[in-house]
Amino acid sequence: MLYRDLGSTGEKVSVLGFGCMRLPTKGSYDKIDYKKASSLLEYAIEEGVNYLDTAYPYHGVNISGGGQSEVFLGEYLQENNRREDVYLATKLPTWLLEEPEDMERLLNEQLKRLKTDQIDFYLLHSVKEKNWFYLEDLGVLEFLDSAVADGRIKYTGFSTHDETDFFKELVDSYRWDVCQLQYNYLDENIQVGKEGLEYAAKKKIGTIIMEPLKGGVLANHVPPEVAKIWTDFKRTPAEWALRFLWNLPEIDVVLSGMNTMEQLIENLKTADEGLPDSLSSLENEAINQVKMVYHDKIRVECSACGYCMPCPSGINIPQCLSYLNQATMLNDISNVQSQYYFMLKDTEHASNCLECGLCQEICPQKISIIEMLKEVKKTFGD
Repeated sequence: MLYRDLGSTGEKVSVLGFGCMRLPTKGSYDKIDYKKASSLLEYAIEEGVNYLDTAYPYHGVNISGGGQSEVFLGEYLQENNRREDVYLATKLPTWLLEEPEDMERLLNEQLKRLKTDQIDFYLLHSVKEKNWFYLEDLGVLEFLDSAVADGRIKYTGFSTHDETDFFKELVDSYRWDVCQLQYNYLDENIQVGKEGLEYAAKKKIGTIIMEPLKGGVLANHVPPEVAKIWTDFKRTPAEWALRFLWNLPEIDVVLSGMNTMEQLIENLKTADEGLPDSLSSLENEAINQVKMVYHDKIRVECSACGYCMPCPSGINIPQCLSYLNQATMLNDISNVQSQYYFMLKDTEHASNCLECGLCQEICPQKISIIEMLKEVKKTFGD
């Protein structure tokens, strides 16, 4: 396993981090398969992965309540005596903050769920321009100072899906240790983007990358035009996506939500080659060609983060948008249409949208979901 310095913290983290948002489950998202998930974590840690990322709502019914990811991690780390082998990162659910006391309550609850006295990296979750000034007025920065001073957290950070200009303001607003941002070879010019990534690195803030495969889009449903470009190289689409990121010296750790042993083993193998500036000019040119193909084909920039769920009408929004992208990228509406009707329940179809707009308010990608669902309905029929 290769390691990099995480900003100016002095900590060396594995270039591959384990994202605990998409652990293996039993039937539903809020029911983690403890046996499979434990096997994955044990193998990953044995192979040198030392950064585990979770958050309050992961593997929960919705983002308003605590999910099972933190609970699982706490039990796994305690039962297997692994707490000292890893850096543990979780996040404060900023959307649940109404009173200053909420910050104390939630942090103490998370410490209890994780069965630890100290969280190594504590991030403000999904900070955006429209909620940042409210958080400042609520005293969130003073709260972070206090929690660091009393030892409940070691390092501070934030995650965001907002734009570059606000990201820079946020970086300059506090003595942050780390930041977590969405980045992959299709997202260099959206959200924080390349400019923001380089800005954080210049400020010596640790950079943690999420959505390296853009919610799986870059590994699954590969268009024929992209597959043709890859044929000259013996790498899978997932390998390409990860190598692109590790090629950048500004990136410290890349998170991957691995939920099968096959995914984990492949990513570990790829991580062994994840040195900065290690791609050849031919490899970089291949990636540039693939970018052009995808940018011409992707219809909706959905990362399948699930923040829009659950839908009050029962629509499976991420899957509906995924099918729309598949149909566009593969030039095969008929085949994808069959999957749309076979795999989704009637209640999960886009035609059930009541246009309440709740999904659009919380979407970190700022997608016009109502309009996209109309397009799904138009593409696949009612």
